[in-house]
Parts: sequence; C-alpha cells; structure tokens
Amino acid sequence: MTINDRINFGSKLGVVAAAAGSAVGLGNIWRFPYELGQNGGGAFLIIYLLCVILLGMPIMLSEFIIGRTGQANAAGSFKKLAPGQKWWIVGLMGVFTSFLIMGFYVVVSGWTLEYIVQAVSNQFINKDTATLSRVFADFSTGTLRPIIWITVFMIITATIVLAGVQKGIERSSKFLMPLLLIIIIALGIRAVTLPGGIDGLRFLFKPDFGKITSEVVLSAMGQAFFSLSLGMGCMITYGSYISKKTNLSKTVVQVTMLDTVIAILAAIAIFPAVFSLGINPAQGPELVFITLPNVFAHMPGGYVWAILFFVLLCVAALTSTISLLEVIVAYFVEEYKFHRITIILLATAGILFLGVLSSLSLGVWKDVQIFGMGFFSLFDSLTSKILMPVGGLLIAVFTGWKLNKDSMLEELSGGGQFKTNFFKFYIFLLRFVAPVAISLIILNQLGLSQWLGF
Repeated sequence: MTINDRINFGSKLGVVAAAAGSAVGLGNIWRFPYELGQNGGGAFLIIYLLCVILLGMPIMLSEFIIGRTGQANAAGSFKKLAPGQKWWIVGLMGVFTSFLIMGFYVVVSGWTLEYIVQAVSNQFINKDTATLSRVFADFSTGTLRPIIWITVFMIITATIVLAGVQKGIERSSKFLMPLLLIIIIALGIRAVTLPGGIDGLRFLFKPDFGKITSEVVLSAMGQAFFSLSLGMGCMITYGSYISKKTNLSKTVVQVTMLDTVIAILAAIAIFPAVFSLGINPAQGPELVFITLPNVFAHMPGGYVWAILFFVLLCVAALTSTISLLEVIVAYFVEEYKFHRITIILLATAGILFLGVLSSLSLGVWKDVQIFGMGFFSLFDSLTSKILMPVGGLLIAVFTGWKLNKDSMLEELSGGGQFKTNFFKFYIFLLRFVAPVAISLIILNQLGLSQWLGF
C-alpha cells in the first residue's frame, strides 16, 4: 500500500472520535475514579491535569507524527523514518503490548455485558454490599459464564474492525462517542441532585494539598499516561490514517480535552452518589462492580441509571478494544500481506485464548502462577508497569533526539497552514521532561522508587 492509496479517516470529526475512543476506556470510568478516591480527590486531579498537559499531550503528538509521516502501521512507520535501524522494534513492542492488553482487558469488558444483563433484570435490588460482593466474586471466578461474555465482546469488536477504517472504526466511533458523552452527562446530573451529593463535588474539586505526596504525584503521572492509550501503538496506527489536511496539534488538544472531560464526568457521576450513601470514596477497583450497584439499588430511579451506567462502561471498553485490535491487524496486513479477514480471525482467536487464561486465573486456575502472578495480573503488570511506559519513553527519545526536526515542523505545520510557535517547548518536553517523568513512573511501578530513596 502506498502513501497515495492508503485509506484515511473520512472527516476531522471521525479522527477525533476514533482517537478519543481509543483513549477513553475503562481507564477513565473504572480506574480514574478509584485512583482519585484513593489519592485525595481534588489535589490528585490538579496534578493529573498538569501531567496530561506536560507528559500526555507531547507523547500523543509524537505518536501521531510518527504514524502520519510514516504512513504505515506501528512498526512500519519506524522502518520508514529510520531505515536500516532497530527503532522498528519500538513499534513491534506496541503491537505486542496491544495483544497482551487485550488478553486481560476483554475479561473486564465481558463483565460489563454481564452487569448490563443484571441491571436490566433488576438483580441489584434488596442486596447489601456483602451480597453484591459475593455475587461479583461468584461470577468473576466462575468458569463458563465469563468466557461466554468474553467471546461475545470479541465478536462485536472483530465485526466492527472487519468493516474497515471508515465504515467500521470511524462510523462506530462517531456513534459510540456521542452516546457515551450523553449517558455520562445524564448520570452526572442525576448524581449531583442526590441528597448530600454536594459533598462528593467538594471532595472532587476542593483540593487538600496536604495530601500530596511523591506517591500521589507518581500515581497521577501514571494515570495520565495510561488513560491516553500511549505506548501501545494505537495513536501511531490511527495517525497513519489521518489526512495531511488535518491539524495534528489541534487534534491532540481536542482528543486530550475529550478524554479528560469524560474522566472528570465519570468522577462527577460517581462521587456524589457515593457520598450521598456514606460510602468510602477510597474503595478500589470494586467501586464499579460492587459499590455502585449498591448505590443504584438505593437511588430513586436506580433501575434506569444502573442500565445506563453499565451500557456506558461497555461502550467505553468497546471503543478501546476496537483500536487495540486494529493495531494488530494493520501490522500483519501491511508487513506480512495477510488478508484483513484472515488476521482478524487469527488475532481474535489468539486474544480469546489469552482472555480464557486470564479469566480462569481468577478462579479454577488461580494456583497456576508465573512470577507469583496469575495470567490476569501477569498481563496487566507486564503491560502497565513495563511495556507501555518503556514504549512511551522510547517514543519521546526518538522524536526528541532522532527524528528530523524539519520534517516534524513540516508535518505539524501542514506545509505552512498551521501555527507551530509551540515547537521549541514541545521538543524541550520530549527531550528532558518526558523521559525523566516516565522513568520515575517505571521505577514507581516496579517498586524501585522507594528503594532508590525517591
């Protein structure tokens, strides 16, 4: 496929919707609220926003530049920009990372389908927290039912990707992203009108800077990095589908703003409801699947709001799995000339295999461990603690120190159409700020920061 016949997104709205869909996922609606709750609310939020601006946006812009300049998949773009060198391994690492992420991500994605069914059948009513905990534990550690939902979710994902870039990814994103936004706004409005809901907003927006520690700062940097889907090849692949007429820097701002707004709206939808019922806001990952069903069971009109919330969670998961699968598909189609349908079927089968391993590792195979972890935890830790931050670090180094600055300026300016007065600051962030910050994230994730005295 040449540069001239490469398929592009059909519109600027499609670019933003698809890229934002990749960024917006369970990390925004599942992980961000409990990270915020465990790290002091408003103070964490301010640090998170600073990290998004100083760390997330430069890396995302770099990935877009690599993809659109290279006009190829995650590894192929590096091959074109650094021929005869080993930088393509960074792109290949992104493809491998996407594959491993899907291996555990589809498990949680499948849970969203189960909880849509539970919400529709009104199974949260008259159940206390202990009962809801037992229900979640019985389901998530089960054998057959989680695997069925994993399979259903992957079939939906594969069907969309099979339709192609414009008819599948772009069209679905232009529908799913507005739907997600509408639902989360409706949930937020309902939450803040609950008795005592104002306390949740106060927790969220009134910072207590006394709670800021080095751990909180590092957690905020890690969340900013991971919530924007960086270091996994998604933005490089999507960047290769962006028309030369599109302003990349403006697109990054729009995608980042949408991703951040949805994360904050998720917190607004959750914390007023949590405070209204006197629930501890520092609940962990179970906040979504145990605590919130309890909230909905006691909320006026909770039946409808429960359905809306888990549909929202499912949509957020789907917009991410689409982009992750496309990273794998684009690589094998372009590098090894696979037919699109063939590699989609093979990748789906491989992801289902990893998904089954991950799901069973929470139940009947919980004693099967590698490096002291089950498959679910292993795939999660390997990608989030090592592959993604290392990938982001290498992308910052490549664009900051290796990539030709004149070609970068040409790509950013669109041949002189767009302003690039931020370029020197952008390069400074890539060369010095991002590598240091990401290195701290890696050390923290590996548990080495305290050992080194940070």
